[in-house]
Amino acid sequence: MVRAFPSAVIENLQPLIDGGRYAIKRVIGEDLVVEADIFKEGHDVVAAALKWRMVGEIRWHETPMKLIDNDRWRGGCTFYENAIYEYTVEAWVDVFSGWQHEFSTKFEAGVRALRSEALEGAALIEQAAERAHDPHDVKRLCEIAQTVRTGALEQVDALVHSGELEVLMASYPDRSGATQWAPPARVVVDRLEARTAAWYEFFPRSAEGKGDEGSKLRDCLPRIDDAKAMGFNVIYFPPIHPIGTTKRKGRNNSVISQPGEPGVPYAIGNRHLGCPNGGGHKDVDPALGTLEDFAWLEEEVRKRGLEIALDFAINCSPDHPYVAEHPEWFYARPDGTIKFAENPPKKYEDIYPLNFRCRNWPELWAEMKSIILFWVERGVRIFRVDNPHTKPVPFWEYLISGVREEFPDTIFLSEAFTRPKMMKVLAKAGFNQSYTYFTWRNDKQELIDYFTELTQTEMREYFRGNLWPNTPDILPPILQNGGRPAFMIRAVLAATLSSLYGIYSGFELCENAALPGREEYFDSEKYQFKERDWDEPGNIKEFVTRLNAIRRNNRALQFYDNLHFYNADNGAILFYGKMTLARDNIIFVVVNLDPYRRQHSMIDVAIEEFGRKEGEPYEVHDLLDDSRYTWYGRRNYVELDPLSRPAHIFRVVRFD
Repeated sequence: MVRAFPSAVIENLQPLIDGGRYAIKRVIGEDLVVEADIFKEGHDVVAAALKWRMVGEIRWHETPMKLIDNDRWRGGCTFYENAIYEYTVEAWVDVFSGWQHEFSTKFEAGVRALRSEALEGAALIEQAAERAHDPHDVKRLCEIAQTVRTGALEQVDALVHSGELEVLMASYPDRSGATQWAPPARVVVDRLEARTAAWYEFFPRSAEGKGDEGSKLRDCLPRIDDAKAMGFNVIYFPPIHPIGTTKRKGRNNSVISQPGEPGVPYAIGNRHLGCPNGGGHKDVDPALGTLEDFAWLEEEVRKRGLEIALDFAINCSPDHPYVAEHPEWFYARPDGTIKFAENPPKKYEDIYPLNFRCRNWPELWAEMKSIILFWVERGVRIFRVDNPHTKPVPFWEYLISGVREEFPDTIFLSEAFTRPKMMKVLAKAGFNQSYTYFTWRNDKQELIDYFTELTQTEMREYFRGNLWPNTPDILPPILQNGGRPAFMIRAVLAATLSSLYGIYSGFELCENAALPGREEYFDSEKYQFKERDWDEPGNIKEFVTRLNAIRRNNRALQFYDNLHFYNADNGAILFYGKMTLARDNIIFVVVNLDPYRRQHSMIDVAIEEFGRKEGEPYEVHDLLDDSRYTWYGRRNYVELDPLSRPAHIFRVVRFD
């Protein structure tokens, strides 16, 4: 007989993003903990299991769920492959446990007219034997059933409570009337670098720091080795493609370029250069070298244990081959000319934006995906995507899912400084990492509020914030005005608030010259070759190196969603911590947010989280300067001078 209605109710499954519309995110080796409300009418005993499998597999893996309280159930699993999985919850009536409870309750109450109940139990055990697939289990279940059917009630009661019978019955439950959450939810399981990485961005043409001429790809290894020595593991290049000459921008965004000025790398495409693939997104700017040079550099970077991340900027200069070959892909004005990019009052006459809703959009979308696949096939597995919020969200779902079907280890970083809901939906649509508003969050309470939202709400299931204190486009006021201490403060915050962060080159040199009244660099290398002394006095390279070593050597800092804030009496002191689940790595960070003045405060240490009581001593080791302190109980004193010690990064090292 077909059951016409569910045997149990399953509600409020978590995590579940927009009712299952979007996948949650995990990395290899990371746990998924699932909860759901599970119940049914009457007094029957309910059992439940968490089920998961790789998309495309037939067989489910499963683990039992446990009742927490008030019909709330919880179960967990761990993923070990870089793939897309699906998960669900199944619930059923545990008839045997219900019978077990009924029989033992009556027996303990002195009832001895239980022969009918014993026969009922024997029948349940015999049915389990029919479901069993192990011959030994079949035999044992039949033996127990016979004892329950004919044995003394005292003997039956003893069997009811035997661990052997409970395990056997749990192994072969009757789930013919089970209820399953449908459709299954999905989880994207990434490689570790999607959650834990340190990025270093530099323009290859400025690798040698020469102001009068550009460097080539084969000149980049000293800069890469310097980044490796500082502890970075992702080398991120702005666009390396041919640059257009029509309406080329000059120094400091001048609308007229002078002879010899290199142009903006984001004005991509020059079909006049005779490049092997037409001079567009599948070519290297001849000023940097060739595709063969890139292949050589990519291999050298891999040998060093690092990766190259490329910028996927969907911009076309007027000289891009698409303009001549596919003018229908662009926005046309009434006079037939192609519309250039604008962000009033700014004009970008050197860039033509593509129209992703044009009449033959499928052809355009497929071409964009082919660009990513072109570079993926040449060893690139990380892409920073420029301005994804100006393209349709369905396009990103198409492109990212299409690429990851063939290359599941590909990572996409969303560079979208835009409305919060758009930033969120881009992450839901598939981006593995996202830029954040951290760049402009400076005050204590706004940092607490923002990072609590990022790491302790539903956002943590799909949005991984990659923190950048500066970018080629953004030099925030705190860095313009706060001097060397501000760079150190922002570096500590970026490196410890998230497991993902990056810096744009020049940050380690504390470069802070800005255009008047703007959040933009003066003499920005977006428009020119940048002259630098990479060991300029006053740099913070040693400090950054120490930060990255601390991140590398402390597992607590390699997780994203274990961030917790604690009380510091002073409004200029931010106090937070990260711990491993086993509490074998406990990190507390204290930061002076004021780059100008010494600040001091009493702080409240969460001693209950690592088993200390008031008055009991424990030792903390400052990993930034190797100093050690013995603290007692919860309340402790800190004092931070931004000029010499803007922060503490404490590891709790001894409990006695």
